[in-house]
Amino acid sequence: MAHDAHHAQGHDAHDSHADHAHAHWDTSIWPFVISFGILFLAVAFSFKFVYHNGFAAILTLGLGIPMIIAGVAGWTSEAMGKGDGFSYSAMGWFILAEAMIFASFFVGYWYTRLHADVWPPAGTISLPKLMPLMMTFVLVGSSLTIHYAEHLLHIGNKAGFRTWYLLTIVLGAVFLSMSIFEWSHLMHEGFTISTNAFSTIFYSVTGLHGSHVVVGLGIFLAGLPSVIRGDIDEGFMRTAGLYWHFVDVIWFFVVSQIYYW
Repeated sequence: MAHDAHHAQGHDAHDSHADHAHAHWDTSIWPFVISFGILFLAVAFSFKFVYHNGFAAILTLGLGIPMIIAGVAGWTSEAMGKGDGFSYSAMGWFILAEAMIFASFFVGYWYTRLHADVWPPAGTISLPKLMPLMMTFVLVGSSLTIHYAEHLLHIGNKAGFRTWYLLTIVLGAVFLSMSIFEWSHLMHEGFTISTNAFSTIFYSVTGLHGSHVVVGLGIFLAGLPSVIRGDIDEGFMRTAGLYWHFVDVIWFFVVSQIYYW
């Protein structure tokens, strides 16, 4: 019996060694693409706010944003159809971590505001009131469309899912365009990130949220080819929808605290 046990252990060790020898490691170029995209964003901010070279800032921004979107889309698409891949539960933990980042921004804002002798500080202009309401309507609408799309996919209506999925992407792009238009208008009025403490907070918080919108659109674009083919990963779509709902919820905090408080 001892001999049999020893033989079994040796056989298991051999199998373990063989599995290790044939282990497969996935590699991807997309993290490098995202990293360089983020680097270009940092360079763009340096050109704009340190060297005051707007043209160079636009050029590097034009390189950075497409690289980030393409990187997120490419990296996410690689996870589709590979086991758990783009895991629903893992997204929950990721959202929790991202929520803590937003919380730190809001706490910093509350502390600065509540300890200021005068608020808003000198140089602050009146923020638009109608635009954030329209942006809220668009973003909430996109959250409803992706929710309905998921319902249609669950009952097997792929054609209906495709329509509402595309509508979600369009609404997300409209929201992002409205954010860019608002930033452009405010900067044209002289309200820049360096104007005062409130402007720094405003551009930091809205910019952080906008970056999450960009990531969300990248995730949706990653799933678009499979949606067009009709070979749809339902788990992927549920996870993408969860992230988009998070982006929507965070916007309520942004618009209530930054625009209307």
